Amino acid sequence: MKIFLCCAAGMSTSMLVNKMEQAAEMKGIECEISAHSIAEFEECMARSDVCLVAPQVKFKFEEFKQLANAQGKGCGLIDMMSYGMMKGDVVLEQAMALYSEHQ
Repeated sequence: MKIFLCCAAGMSTSMLVNKMEQAAEMKGIECEISAHSIAEFEECMARSDVCLVAPQVKFKFEEFKQLANAQGKGCGLIDMMSYGMMKGDVVLEQAMALYSEHQ
């Protein structure tokens, strides 16, 4: 499963990626997780299974969700609390649920 987090610049989101990778390792889940800016959305969506949109760019969420759904892929909005508290396990579960929905 390939997951990418979409945000403004990729800085704080890369910390969340690390937490998600740790959670995946602990649960024995194989996945690739990366963080990219909103400018890279289309390129990243083409090679990913799931996109999670960071709270600071939620104004792009509906547009991104429609584009992802058109490709048969999942797109979700990361909960602000989970993002702020860097709950990698919770965000990973969200990505996995979206992946399952679109298989």
